[in-house]
Amino acid sequence: MNGPLDLRVLVLLLAGVIVGYIAYAHPAVGVAVLVAAGVVTLLYLLMGSDSDGSGPTSP
Repeated sequence: MNGPLDLRVLVLLLAGVIVGYIAYAHPAVGVAVLVAAGVVTLLYLLMGSDSDGSGPTSP
């Protein structure tokens, strides 16, 4: 792994911990976050997928 990828993983883990805590403290917010994460993931895969469906590729 290179430097920027390590930083991205750290930021994603930190965001996951924060969102997880908010969802734990407020269950109604957790459902909304789950739906939003699903929509964003689906759009990410659809917008960047190539012919084999493996998802976005780096330049």
